Amino acid sequence: MMSKANVSIVVAVLITALVGCNAAGGGIAIYWGQNGNEGTLSETCATGNYDYVNLAFLATFGGGRKPMINLAGHCDPYSNACTNLTSEIRSCQAKGVKVMLSIGGGAGAYSLDSSEDARQVATYLWNNFLGGKSDERPLGDAILDGIDFDIEQGNGEHWDDLARFLSGYNSKVYLSAAPQCPFPDQWVGGALNTGLFDYVWVQFYNNPPCQYTSGNLTNLDKSWKLWTSAIRAKNIMLGLPAAPDAAGSGFIPPTDLISQVLPAIKASAKYGGVMLWSKYYDDQTGYSSSIKDHV
Repeated sequence: MMSKANVSIVVAVLITALVGCNAAGGGIAIYWGQNGNEGTLSETCATGNYDYVNLAFLATFGGGRKPMINLAGHCDPYSNACTNLTSEIRSCQAKGVKVMLSIGGGAGAYSLDSSEDARQVATYLWNNFLGGKSDERPLGDAILDGIDFDIEQGNGEHWDDLARFLSGYNSKVYLSAAPQCPFPDQWVGGALNTGLFDYVWVQFYNNPPCQYTSGNLTNLDKSWKLWTSAIRAKNIMLGLPAAPDAAGSGFIPPTDLISQVLPAIKASAKYGGVMLWSKYYDDQTGYSSSIKDHV
């Protein structure tokens, strides 16, 4: 039998290991693609700051529309120029970064009109961005890791169908979503109830009732606890603007995030890290570099 001293040592080692494991469990997700001045995708992944990169956005799809990707000043999809991203996507993945296609956004033309419409969109995504085959793959032959649901318009119907169809393929398709912090999200709330999502980076900005205000954690903490207790996703992440002008409200100075917010939200077993909007704004402030060692 072990002595009390030895037992204490073993317990201390286990606690240290668990704490270390939790501390290493957080990552940073970034949105890239909506500003031509934010550097290349390869440069983004080469920073070593990000674990997930969301390519923003597939902004037109569903409802009989021809799907169209919009990566702002990075490439022209109409001339098939975005296929040049193939090697950059692969370089990111070689560094262990998951590269997701974000569908939707705040200014797109998209909807799902029926379960059949959702099935058709899932088939399109699979064949053109994931493990399927197509002669018209907008980003070339690179196989993305998954699909991010940044749905901010429409009636909120059939996104659960889309999640189920995407999860039905033989190869793993990671699913993420970026709901607003008021619970439940009016657009993807139903989809999140499927329990199929791997990552949910909740937007704790542009929503004053559930975001942090200087020195006051109450609203954010209450909303965070609701999200982490009610959603069956494996990882819940804190979505933030990377600069004061990246959003209308909700910016948290890095010092406040490190000293007040992260210690509170890390208590959840579902804590997965921080999501930032966006790479362009992160370049302006160095936000991810400031928080990386604390996330």
